Amino acid sequence: MSWSKLKQQLESFLSPGLQGRVEYRATGYRYLPDKAGLCYISVDKKNILHMSDRTTLIKWYQTELEIKNDSGIQIPISIEEMEAARKDTKGNVPEDRLKVIARNRKMSEYAKELLTAQASLSKSDFNAVATKFLSSSIEDSMECDNILMNILALMDRRVGKKRILNMAEKMKLKHPVVQYFYELRLSTL
Repeated sequence: MSWSKLKQQLESFLSPGLQGRVEYRATGYRYLPDKAGLCYISVDKKNILHMSDRTTLIKWYQTELEIKNDSGIQIPISIEEMEAARKDTKGNVPEDRLKVIARNRKMSEYAKELLTAQASLSKSDFNAVATKFLSSSIEDSMECDNILMNILALMDRRVGKKRILNMAEKMKLKHPVVQYFYELRLSTL
């Protein structure tokens, strides 16, 4: 699908409060094959999410340690995760320390997922994800682990006020850029 057609379809699905504020932009260099194309999602004429080829990663987070030390990321720990930590330590560890061990394990998994997701943001991936988004249900797009699918779904007019308000807890576990677009959508309700 051509970029102009894809852009037109994506912008037709924007929530009424975001129309005119959110734009999808792309540049391509037809005669310079070594020059990679760029893709942006801009809000109020400011580039918020910049996607380029795989050689330039998006630098939201650069290391696992940054993610672990970010106090803004709050990871809920389930009883099953506590029991797994208790089993691994053979029950010789106090309860409060078990919670720390379980949280650190989950933060490590979360950090690896974030870094992997950031590495896959490029213009060609955007085109593929946007095409997939247009052909899949909104529920699948919301539950997907892909950052771009989550962003496109959050800005979609088919996602109503009640659903947006009910996903506040899930958003705490999402990538910071997804949280940004969630807050943007909340501000238009």
